[in-house]
Formats: sequence, structure tokens, C-alpha cells
Amino acid sequence: MEEELKCPVCGSLFREPVLLPCSHNVCLACARNITVQTPEGETPVQSRASGSSDYDYLDMDKMSLYSETDSGYGSYTPCQLKSPNGVRVFPPSAAHRHCSLTCPLCHRSVSLDERGLRGFPRNRLLEAIVARYQQNRAAAAAAAAAASSSSTAVKCQLCDRNPADAAVMCEQCDVFYCHSCQQRCHPSRGPLAKHRLVPPRNPAAGGGAAGGGGGGGTGGQQPPATARKPATCVDHEAENFSMFCCSCKAPVCVKCLEEGKHNKHDVKPLAVMWKQHKCQISQALNGVSEKAKDAKEFLVQLKNMLQQIQEGGVEFEACLVAQCDSLIEALTRQKAKLLTKVTKEKEYKLKVVRDQITHCTMKLRQTTGMMEFCLEVLKENDPSGFLQISDPLIKRVTSSQDQWVKGALEPKVGPDFDLTLNTDSLMQTILQLDFCQGNDVQENPLLKQMQAADSGEAEMEAESPGAESGTSVPVAPLLQLEKCCTRNNSATLAWRVTAPPGSPIEGYILELDDGNGGQYREVYVGKETVCTVDGLHFNSSYNARVKAYNAVGLGPYSKTVVLRTSDVAWFTFDPSSAHRDIVLTNENLTVSCNSYDDRVVLGTAAFSKGIHYWEVSVDRYDNHPDPAFGVARINTMKDMMLGKDDKAWAMYVDNNRSWFMHNNSHTNRAEGGIAKGSTVGVLLDLNKHTLTFFVNKEQHGPTAFANLEGVFVPAVSLNRNVQVTLLTGLDIPKNIKQ
Repeated sequence: MEEELKCPVCGSLFREPVLLPCSHNVCLACARNITVQTPEGETPVQSRASGSSDYDYLDMDKMSLYSETDSGYGSYTPCQLKSPNGVRVFPPSAAHRHCSLTCPLCHRSVSLDERGLRGFPRNRLLEAIVARYQQNRAAAAAAAAAASSSSTAVKCQLCDRNPADAAVMCEQCDVFYCHSCQQRCHPSRGPLAKHRLVPPRNPAAGGGAAGGGGGGGTGGQQPPATARKPATCVDHEAENFSMFCCSCKAPVCVKCLEEGKHNKHDVKPLAVMWKQHKCQISQALNGVSEKAKDAKEFLVQLKNMLQQIQEGGVEFEACLVAQCDSLIEALTRQKAKLLTKVTKEKEYKLKVVRDQITHCTMKLRQTTGMMEFCLEVLKENDPSGFLQISDPLIKRVTSSQDQWVKGALEPKVGPDFDLTLNTDSLMQTILQLDFCQGNDVQENPLLKQMQAADSGEAEMEAESPGAESGTSVPVAPLLQLEKCCTRNNSATLAWRVTAPPGSPIEGYILELDDGNGGQYREVYVGKETVCTVDGLHFNSSYNARVKAYNAVGLGPYSKTVVLRTSDVAWFTFDPSSAHRDIVLTNENLTVSCNSYDDRVVLGTAAFSKGIHYWEVSVDRYDNHPDPAFGVARINTMKDMMLGKDDKAWAMYVDNNRSWFMHNNSHTNRAEGGIAKGSTVGVLLDLNKHTLTFFVNKEQHGPTAFANLEGVFVPAVSLNRNVQVTLLTGLDIPKNIKQ
């Protein structure tokens, strides 16, 4: 309310406020400061100020306001004066210079008559409200000073320990500050620059007065308000206001009625109009109160939206990082596979060339030895001896020559690698990677060209006898390869129709095989063109196809697309199903707890078939708690140790020993525990329906549980003394003991 009680000119509480014709208030002294004189001979365009109804400017003022609504500026136009007999006359030309005053809030101007500022009525009601406000504030300050009179000096109210002496006090905040707290909490800049800082008042000064009144028990009461004199008429200072002129909207006295100034106006008793206007203000306040309530609720909604935007932005950033990391991870795995192929090709070529070198070297050595022997034979001069060996020697030379056939002196492999990796389309897809909103999806140009080239075959496959009659079954849908993808054991497929069918499409049928090349089965029937299939087997290749149908019948299948699920499960902890005391960090891979009791958190992956292995690294281990690790159903209890109900299978372990637990049954105590830096591995073999645990890469105890059937999710329970990090995508351990 204090802002309502401040003058718009000086910014202080009103002193002797006067009421302008525009219903705004200013201090009398401030009105003198903003009064200006108009030049001689210039007719003022503003209205005259008067506390009486001598100037009948009301209707003219309304016309002026309506005509200047578009500009946002209103002015008061002068009117003629009325003589006592009712004849309108022009005001006599004044010898003094004309003065005018402009309202600092609405910027409406008003010219002053010969009475000057005395023509404005004094707002005694506002003056009384200001006086009451000052008295209440002084009483509150005195009470605060009396409450703190026990200390010798005013202390800072913001120091945590050993408060220092206060150096300043903010009048608006009503808080005492020392130098350091004032610089830290109340700097003289920004919105706080307008606050007034004053030296702190000595509480001992006000304590005496408070103590003196303590005997009567009224020291804390506010001082009584001083009685106000009744308001008197501006024109007849000896007369009190008793009536209200509804035409002039001003209170009048009896003499104003007797002298004829308001005898033809609608005049009512002052008390009646007072009650009527009070009732109108109360009714208007009810509507304003409802709006203020709505505004507060709206502010709460906006503040909640700020938090939601902040949390949503963090979550979306984490999701984006996870998606990009999964792409990088998939590219890294594919890179390793391609490098393995290149290495095998290189080793094969090297082996072939080395074998060919060895074979050729051996043959060359034999041929060279035979040639040297033949040269020595040719040097002999004994014809009989020469002829004895010449025939076999000729056969050997001929046979040796036949060994060097045309292909014998050619390399079996070349230095070039017949491996070509085309990354143009993938690179273009990566460069075009962007966010999609609604159906605004940009297609890969290269894949689009490939699909357009294949559309001819799809249209040929869609031909049917009914096409000649104008109606036909739908054509084969075209799978959009750039939108088809897999994540862990889920597959997402998208398709579209390559050509408009003869009759509207009623829906689509999506089919997948069993991951082993078996029979197809329907996994989706509906009108959507995007479908995500969950619960597939890991390390499996699924064939997918889709067809459309309408009133005529079923259309042909699309081309088959092969989707391969992840070799191993990559997952994180699930924040949506975790207990509220669970704290997840490191992109939901690291978990801790705020409670001393055990709380459960589940993983984001669910397993029903296959072999799966993951580990949990112990980052912090204090006071020898016993965290539990294992698997659970999705509806297991989250506020107790894992394994205490019949929906979880776990191993809980401390620093010395461990136990297996299911349905609160403890079995197979094993020696050896965990510490900071230890790893706990969980092997879920759903081919054999068993669960086995490992500590620091070594199997811990026998097979923990058998005959496991159904769907399981990874699970961990811990309290505030433990922090662990999840490690996934690991190779399955070897040499498992039964």
C-alpha cells in the first residue's frame, strides 16, 4: 500500500495532498513546483480548476475524452461562465499571466483561475490515511526497538553466527545490515538502488519510552489517531459540506444551494452518497480480489513452468546425448567389425604371397641346380658316357620347362583390396540430422532417389484385375529406410504409400518373423504409418514387411527390411519407476540414496529370453551396509530391500559375506564381501532359466536361482551409505560353475 501513499512528483508520502480534476493527487508543495506560466495573449486550452461548480466543464470534458481516445491523451476544454441569473458570459480577461499545471501521471493539463492552487480541493481522506500509516509504522518501529532494548547496539539480522554491529538499515526492507551483509545481500544496484539506507536507530533511545509504559500494559499499543476537523466548503469556509452534487461530482454546502450555483443540479445528502459509493467500491474490490487471486495462481503456474522447462531441458539434453552416444557406439562397433574384415583379408593375401614365394624359390633352386649340372655334362668329351645320361637328362630339362607354365609366374592375389565402403549416403544422413516437429520430416535425398527407382516395381506388383474397373487394392507400401531403426530389443518401422490408390486405404498390417527366419506373425494392425515393436530378442535379425488394405481387399506386401537388434543389452536406471529417495546422476548410470532405509531402483530394459550380463561398480561404501543386486518384476516393492517380496531375486552383500534372498528367504551364505572399487556382476541366463552372481569377475557362490520364467528387469537396492554405477554391454563370463 505504501506506493499508493507516495506523491508521483517527490516520491515521498503525501503532505497536504490536493485533488486534481483528473482524480490524481500531488503534494501542495509539489503542485507549486510543477505549475508553469503560459505566454501573454495565448489562450490556454486546458480547463480551469475550481472546487465549486462555477465552471460547467463536465459534459465538455466527456466529449473531449471520447474524441481523443485513440491518441491516449485527454484535455479539459474551457466553457463559458454563468452569471447568477443564468445567462452565459465569457470570462473577463485577466490582467495576470495565465498559469497551468500538468498531471505527472496522466499528463492532462489544467489552467488555474485567479485563486491559483487554492482552487484544488484538499484530499483530507488521503491525508488521514497517510497519518494512520505513519503512526502504525512508528508504533511497529517502537515495538521492535523495545524488543531489542536488551542489547547495547543494533546487530546485523543476516549474520549466521556472532552477528556484527549493524551499519545501515533499509527503510523499505526494514532490515539491519552490517557492511559485509549489505554488500552481499543488499547491493546498491538494480532494483535495490531505489531503497533508502539510513544509519541504524539506537534501540536504547526508544527503550525508555517503551519501558515507561510497561506498567500499564499498553506500551505496545499504537497511539490514538488525532481527531480531524470536518471538511469545509472552498467558497464558504465557515460552512461544512452537507450535500453532494451528482452533476458536478463534488460535495457542496447549504450556501452553494441557496446562492443558485447548484439549485438546478441533482443534489443528494452527503451521507447517502457516501454509503452508496462505499458499497460500489466494495463490490468493485470483490472483482479485483478475484482477479488478484487468478493472477497469483497464474504466477505459480509460470514459476512451475520455469522449473518444468529447466527439468525438461536437462532431460532432453540427456536424451540427445544418449542418442548421439548410441550412434557413435554403433558406429564404433561397426568400425571394429569392418577392421576385422580388412585384417582377415590382409592376412589372407600375405599368406598366399608368402606361400607362392616359398614354392617359387624351391622350384627356382631345383631348376638352377639342374642347369648347372647340364652345363657340366656338356663340358664332357666322352661320347659314350654322354649318351648314357643324355636321354634322362633331356626328359628332366623338358619336364622342368613344363613346370614354368604361364600361370606359374603370375601372382595369385593382387596388392589392391577388393573392399569398397560407400559412406556418402550415411554422411549425408548425418549432416541432415535435425529435430522433427509433427509431420515435418525431411527425407534423405539419396534414399529418396533409391525408393523412387524401386517404386516402379512396387506398382507393377500392385496390379490386379480390379484395376481395369477403376477400383483396386492398395499398392505396396514403401518402407522408409531412413526412419527404420533398432534400439536395444526394440524396432521402429515407418512406411508410406508410393501412389494414390483407387479407393481410400483403411489400414495397414505389419508382420515380423521370429528372428530366426521362421514364419511371419502380425504385430500391428491400424491406420498409423509408424510402429515401434518392443520385447524382441537381443542379437537377432528380424525380417519385417507391411501391406495395406481397403474395401476391395488386401494389397501386396512391401519389400522386406532386415532389422538387427543389439548384440548385448545397453540400458540405464529408470528414473520414472525409482523410489522418490533415489538420486540418479551420470545420465542415469550412477545411483545413490537420500534415506538410511533401503530403496529399490530398476533398469530400463526387460528380458524374457537370451543370456544377459551386466555389472555394478561400487563407487562409495561407508559403514558396512548391505546393498542388494539382482532382478525383479516391474511391480516389485520399492521401499524395502530387494528380495524381501516374491517379485525379486537378489544377492545382498556386506564387507565380509553374502546371502541369496527371494520372498524374504535367506539361503547360501558365502564368504567374501565388497568394498569401494568392487564390481558385482549379474548373469541372467533365460535359456537355462538361471541367475548367477559374480564379485570382482569371479563367480560368487553356486547358481543362485533356477526355474526363472517370465519377464525380468535389472534391479538394485541401497541406502545413503552406498553409491554404485551401472556397466552394460559386457561380454558373458566363461567357465561358469553349476
